Amino acid sequence: MTIGEAAPAGTLVTIVEDDPAIAEGLALNLRLLGHRTETVGDAETAVVRISEADPALVLLDITLPKESGLWVLERLREANNHVPVIVLSARQDEFDKVAALRLGADDYVTKPFALAELLARVAGLLRRARLSRGPTPTEAPAATAEATPPGDEQVVRFGDVIVDPVRRTVSRAGAPVALTHREFELLAFLCGSGGRVLARDELLRKVWGLVHRGQGRTVDNFVAQLRLKLEADPDHPKHLLTVRGSGYRFAP
Repeated sequence: MTIGEAAPAGTLVTIVEDDPAIAEGLALNLRLLGHRTETVGDAETAVVRISEADPALVLLDITLPKESGLWVLERLREANNHVPVIVLSARQDEFDKVAALRLGADDYVTKPFALAELLARVAGLLRRARLSRGPTPTEAPAATAEATPPGDEQVVRFGDVIVDPVRRTVSRAGAPVALTHREFELLAFLCGSGGRVLARDELLRKVWGLVHRGQGRTVDNFVAQLRLKLEADPDHPKHLLTVRGSGYRFAP
């Protein structure tokens, strides 16, 4: 039995994976949830197919023939293609995680992964991508009570940063700041939290749609990326604050 949620009819997920057994296993489970799938086994073909097929989400393995998955991610972002990407890797190296996030990955999952958890991450990312663009004519409006923090209708200003949750734009000192879909979701939730301390588990549940514990490093990595992009001194942040032993707090 596959654990997950039904997908809108025809949602395309591109799987970039050179191991045929893993690729077909992922494709099968995604198809059982109602997705269309396409599998690609090398980096060069992946860049072309993702650009042509315009999938709703990409599952991207780091270890590929010739060029790596990070190379694929870099080419996509250079081309201003902001398709949601979940990076898959058999390597535990923290450098790979940081590199993937800096290049614009929306999430990072280490192999071997629990299928239920990966499918939950896929569903959560697709759901938030749909909410960010609004319902299509064939989709009913999705409930946003949990995913949308209170007060996000208003522009938020802190330091030289301006966050517009409605237009989903961020600028710093008048220049636009490029955030991934997940980075923006996390920032918007922090900004709309009213200054209260947010535990990592709560952020995983509200922003990632996950109920699994033990993924706190995912939150830490994304907060670190936001600080690099938005704080004047990322090592001594004034707005995206760590509350030791508890979580994170936003201070305007």
